[in-house]
Amino acid sequence: MIARLTTLVLFLIMPVTHLVAGQTFLFGEDLSREWPNTDFDKTTVDLSEIFSGGPPRDGIPPIDDPRFASVTKTKGISGTEPVISIEINGTARAYPFRILIWHEVVNDEIEGVPITITFCPLCNAAIVFDRELDGRIYDFGTTGRLRNSDLVMWDRQTESWWQQFTGEAIVGEMAGARLKKRPARIESYNDFKKRHPEGEVLQEPARAFRPYGLNPYELYDSMSGPFFAIAEMPDNISAMARVVSVDDRAWALNYVRGKGRIETEDGLIITWHQGQNSALDHRLIDEGRDVGTILVQRKTAGGLEDVVYGVDFAFAFHAFYPESEIIVE
Repeated sequence: MIARLTTLVLFLIMPVTHLVAGQTFLFGEDLSREWPNTDFDKTTVDLSEIFSGGPPRDGIPPIDDPRFASVTKTKGISGTEPVISIEINGTARAYPFRILIWHEVVNDEIEGVPITITFCPLCNAAIVFDRELDGRIYDFGTTGRLRNSDLVMWDRQTESWWQQFTGEAIVGEMAGARLKKRPARIESYNDFKKRHPEGEVLQEPARAFRPYGLNPYELYDSMSGPFFAIAEMPDNISAMARVVSVDDRAWALNYVRGKGRIETEDGLIITWHQGQNSALDHRLIDEGRDVGTILVQRKTAGGLEDVVYGVDFAFAFHAFYPESEIIVE
């Protein structure tokens, strides 16, 4: 199946095909040349768990000056394409996966609130973080490194390395610090437009020269496992099955889809409805199979409130929460 991936992805992974589990970095790599300001003596994880995914620092370029247009002026996005959306102080923005899949990190600010929008295609993990921590604003990029097949970010202020899946700094001056996640929705563009007819949509960066709308990881979510070795896979669900995660709890997406609606004892309401493409299936994102849209909210005295949730691959959730059960039935 890897043979059917696009030439770009093959190029990205070829440099690390000789790696095996337990190796830290590319053979012969001198980290001090690329990362002279990163303190590798301060870590919260074993460095042997981190390895190169192929590209160098910001080889997958983050978006630092995002451009937006209104829903009414945005063209070229199919209604069933996935977006990650967020609303802050009355301003709603959608970030299409057709763009995120090529950049992975967007440093933005909404109504004075600095945030970072992230998407790791290898884990199908889409997360929004506050990028202000203890009074300091951080700008993030991609290290080109992976841990548990998940994106490892870096900040330009201290050059520390951060785990995208958890928001924790794992290497450098900030090791042990953790970014706050913000509630956001992973939904279809149609759903966003219905809720926010005056909403704003991230536009393609000027002069980025990326084939936006194409999926460079063709058929990835139909593979038997991720590109790179993971120490242990879940034993009650396929590694590449999607799971709905809230903190250290997870439910198989197929289980939620079968139920349509799940309500937990502590007030979580998890729903599924059809109408959203997988970004990691067909070569054209708008022709990806329908995986549907998950929404997770919590009952409060004032009504339903959105909570932080993920729709991740089972192997990724298990890698970061190995003691947690994934509910499948």
